[in-house]
Amino acid sequence: MEFPKIALGAWAWGNDGTFGSRLDPVVLKEVFDTAMDNGLNLWDTAYAYGMGESEKVLAGFLKGLPRDSYIVSDKFTPQCVDASWKDPVKEMTGMQLSLMDLDRFDIYWIHNTSGAPGWTRKVAEHYDGRKDAPLIGVSNHNLAEIKEADRILREHGLELSAVQNHYSLINRSSESSGILQYCKNNGIAFFSYMVLEQGALSGKYDSKNPMPEGSARAKTYNPLMDKLEVLNAKLSEIASSHGVSTAQIPISWAISKETLPIIGVTSRKQVEDAVKAMNVRLTQEEIASMESLAEGLGINAVRMWEKEMRRGGRRARG
Repeated sequence: MEFPKIALGAWAWGNDGTFGSRLDPVVLKEVFDTAMDNGLNLWDTAYAYGMGESEKVLAGFLKGLPRDSYIVSDKFTPQCVDASWKDPVKEMTGMQLSLMDLDRFDIYWIHNTSGAPGWTRKVAEHYDGRKDAPLIGVSNHNLAEIKEADRILREHGLELSAVQNHYSLINRSSESSGILQYCKNNGIAFFSYMVLEQGALSGKYDSKNPMPEGSARAKTYNPLMDKLEVLNAKLSEIASSHGVSTAQIPISWAISKETLPIIGVTSRKQVEDAVKAMNVRLTQEEIASMESLAEGLGINAVRMWEKEMRRGGRRARG
C-alpha cells in the first residue's frame, strides 16, 4: 500500500471539546474535497474521537467514492469497549465498519497500551487468516511494547506494519528512545501525530492571542506560551527564508525525519499548508538549530493520555 507523505487527522471532527467550538460540516466538506483534490487521501480517525462522531462525519464524505481512492486508518480503543460484549474486537470493529459503511479498514491500530498485551493478542486472533486483514499498527507504545506486539502478531501470521506516537519538535522521545530507528530497521512506518502540537507550533497563537479558553489544549499550551513564542519565532524565521508559513516548517521537519505526519485539518488553508509543506527542503543546519532551541526550552508536551517514551521502558502489564 502506497501512502502519501502526509496523513490527515479527523480527531477535531469528533467535536469532543478538545479543540473548542463545534465545527461546521459544510466547512469540513470543503476541507475534505481540497485534500482529495491534492492527493492527500489517507484519513486517520477513531471511535474515541467523539464516540463515533468523527467516523460518521468522515463516512459521509467518503460515501460514493471508489474504494481504492482513499485510505482509512481507524483504531481499537480499549477504553471504549462495552463490558457486555462477549467478543470485544469483533463487536468494536463491526460497530466501526457499520458507522463508516465500509467492509474493511486499510490500517487498524491498537490505540494505547491499556490491557496490553492482551488486546494485541485478541486483535491478532480476530484477523488471523483473514483475507480482509488490514495493516496492523500500535499507538502510544514504547519500544519494548512495540517489539512485544510484533512478536504476538507474527504468531498469528500477521506483522506490525506501523507505529503511531506523539512526535514533534518539543516531544522527540520516540527518537531518543530508539523507536524511530527500530521502525526504520524493520520496515515499519512511523506515523507522527501532534507535529503541530494542536496548533501551538503554527504561529497562530501567542501570549496576546492564546488558545480558546475552555478547550483541553488551552489548559496545556496557554501556560507555556512564553516559551512557545521563542520557538515559533525561530520557525517563522526559517519559514520566511523558504517563502512559506510558520505552520509548514514543523510538518516539513517531521517529513525530513522520515516519519509520516498526521495533520489535523479543520480549514482549507490547513490543507493547502500541508500540501506546500511537502515541497519544503530543510537544510541540516536548519533542522539542528530548531531541535537545539526546542531542547533548550525544556517544554514538557506529554499529554494526560500518554507517557514519555524512554529507552528500555518496561512493557505494559496485562
